[in-house]
Amino acid sequence: MSAPANVSSVASGGVDLNPGLGDLLAFQPDWPMLLALLGTAALYGWQYARNRRTLRWPAWKVALFTLALLLWFLTTQSRSSALTGQSMALYMGRLMVLAEVIPPLLLLGLPGGITLNRRSAGGRLLSVLLDPWVAQAVWAAVIIFWNVPAGFNASVVTNSATQLLPWLYLLSSLMVWGVVLRPLPSVQPGDVGSRGWFGLLAALPMMAVAAVWLYSPRVLYTPYVSALCLWNLSPLQNQQWSGWIMMIAGLPGMALAFSQLILWLIKLADGDAMPKPPSPRL
Repeated sequence: MSAPANVSSVASGGVDLNPGLGDLLAFQPDWPMLLALLGTAALYGWQYARNRRTLRWPAWKVALFTLALLLWFLTTQSRSSALTGQSMALYMGRLMVLAEVIPPLLLLGLPGGITLNRRSAGGRLLSVLLDPWVAQAVWAAVIIFWNVPAGFNASVVTNSATQLLPWLYLLSSLMVWGVVLRPLPSVQPGDVGSRGWFGLLAALPMMAVAAVWLYSPRVLYTPYVSALCLWNLSPLQNQQWSGWIMMIAGLPGMALAFSQLILWLIKLADGDAMPKPPSPRL
């Protein structure tokens, strides 16, 4: 005689509402994202083999880049990516890893001493993509449009939340972290103070959305109003957990921005304290 079916799985149309870690990390390929990941890994390995003696490329940078690739794989090539409709919190956790963990690790893994000609085609493109105003506009558009109820509801219904948003969060966040960390100074003018102010401004849209999710007395998104959520969470709890995840994920970036601003203020104070040269006597 066969074992009885899991009650929560039957009620949710065959989806187990209490999956374990092994179930969530089971391999389920997203081929476009997987090809991008493998291409990035191959390009990095090829450049490391060619230039490790001419560029500042210590082992810790390779380790950070490898960790970023591993997290990228686990976040996008696992069964958790197919559970958007059952857990807004799990979905937001994946997006925050793509936006707030993987990009800084990728950029910190780049070697030092890279110089680009600002007038070349690649230099001009990167100088535009890594311009603070462009990066801020793209990041704010992604965060605000896809998290207002109309945009989020439409993305879930049309399945673009599963297919498109991971790309948008990853790429737009690479632009933001590129401004903050400034890995290509030859095409990125800007001092530590301007980067600190930029980091604070870039964090505001995400923190505002997180606060709305945390303190809203009702579920804001139609697909989750009556959804059966993972781990026996109610739809409102699911939304509140999403707010906590987004807010906590944004704290390291804000801390870095504050640190850059403090360093900038210290430099300003030291500059003001330096003795001025005596005026020449007539």
